[in-house]
Amino acid sequence: MSENTLKLEKKIFITGEIYVKTGIHIGGSSLGLSIGGADKVVVRNPLDNLPYIPGSSLKGKMRSLLEKSYGLIEIKYQEDNDRKTRWTGPLCQNPDEPIVKLFGFPAEASGVLNPSHAPTRLTVRDCLLKNENELAAAENTDMYCTEVKTEVSIDRLTSAANPRNFERVPAGARFTLELILDVYNVDHDAKSEIDPAQHYLNLVREGLFLIEDDYLGGQGTRGYGQIKFIIENIEEKSAEDYRKGLRERTPSLYSDLFSCFTLKDLQPTEA
Repeated sequence: MSENTLKLEKKIFITGEIYVKTGIHIGGSSLGLSIGGADKVVVRNPLDNLPYIPGSSLKGKMRSLLEKSYGLIEIKYQEDNDRKTRWTGPLCQNPDEPIVKLFGFPAEASGVLNPSHAPTRLTVRDCLLKNENELAAAENTDMYCTEVKTEVSIDRLTSAANPRNFERVPAGARFTLELILDVYNVDHDAKSEIDPAQHYLNLVREGLFLIEDDYLGGQGTRGYGQIKFIIENIEEKSAEDYRKGLRERTPSLYSDLFSCFTLKDLQPTEA
């Protein structure tokens, strides 16, 4: 086998749910809104019209917070065309950083890519609404399974008010959660006693902690997007299981790493 060969050893599945503690807004297209709707709508599945959390939103937030936590983002001061200034910085692209290995590294345009720099090891599925009937039956929702919250921004120079309506998935909503970690042969280092799977799972756990103490979606500094992760199962399948055509997953030895993500932190009225 060539030293540049990349071989899958196993997949580890982290499944559970996301509990929404404060209204969450992850924006969708605002085209074609009817009168009386929201200025900023949430993203919805076009087939069933249900709000959902894109896997890209959850994965991007996790990566961003982890890179900030480890000081991997080089920031620069930038002035936009609208004369607004902000701090910006690209994602870390050092292929030797564990966070980059976990979330992905762009392949080189030419030449052989080092197999340890695999495109990504973490897959984040779209998070689908679980309690549609409960939200649809709620008396005080404004749109299907959502609420509309009015925000007013004040021009600091003219004192003019600029009201805007944000559609939010209300507190109490529950979404599915599935994260999949790929473990490869190149993740093992003969000079190190560190279990590579546990190392990456520790990063995933840390990312979930960071999101819980931050927010998901837009307008988070105004109270939106506080969530709670509830991990129900940690399971895995080896590459050999796939070759044998086995459908079942086996319980993982890493389950204790996520035992802290339970319902016990929720208030009685929330659980």
